[in-house]
Amino acid sequence: MANHKSAEKRIRSSQTKRTSNRYHARTVRNAVKKLKDTSDATEAGKSLPVVVSQLDKLAKKGVIHKNKAANLKSKLMKKANVTKTEKAAN
Repeated sequence: MANHKSAEKRIRSSQTKRTSNRYHARTVRNAVKKLKDTSDATEAGKSLPVVVSQLDKLAKKGVIHKNKAANLKSKLMKKANVTKTEKAAN
């Protein structure tokens, strides 16, 4: 257990930040999963900028690593472009 006031405060603030980080990371993971599963090009085009922005914010705050965010964005861009070309071909 903490012996100093500052250590007690650090424990409290760490728990608060952890809860917030877990919430935001889970929200973005669900958005990424939903975007990967979509087959509608217009829906993918609308949600892609929102998800990319969320990934950038998480990487900026250090919730996820910047390279992980970059990899996810790259995969989502490829998926969105494939969906667009399939729509154009049909």
